[in-house]
Amino acid sequence: MLSIGRLEPTDRDAWQALFAGYNEFYGRTMPDDFFDHAWSRFQDDVEIHALGARLDGQLVGIAHFLTHASTTAPDSCYLQDLFTAPEARGQGAARALIAAVTDWARERGCGRVYWSTHQTNATARRLYDQVAENRGFILYLIPL
Repeated sequence: MLSIGRLEPTDRDAWQALFAGYNEFYGRTMPDDFFDHAWSRFQDDVEIHALGARLDGQLVGIAHFLTHASTTAPDSCYLQDLFTAPEARGQGAARALIAAVTDWARERGCGRVYWSTHQTNATARRLYDQVAENRGFILYLIPL
């Protein structure tokens, strides 16, 4: 059985393993204090938020998201990180997490949910193309 809900304090180790896997996918290695800071902010649930997908009670997926103002519409919800454990892929966790973030944003009056992924992430893009509209925007970034 698949369920979606807030991350609980007991999820800390499983969450960190999933978030480390997400970062490794994108070629990043994060120091422990980075995880500590992010976890603390998710537990505060004020500026940034997190949901987890549980399959038969085990945490197998995570979604991190936030809202921000928009100049052309109601506030927007940015789905910053989405990751499912490799062994749980294809079982609906990512789709359910996207739906839960969408419901969360709708309940708070947001005008849209959006996210980005790497163009080579074909596995995720197959799902994303089913649940969202790709409007063709290209992401530019200035690292600081």
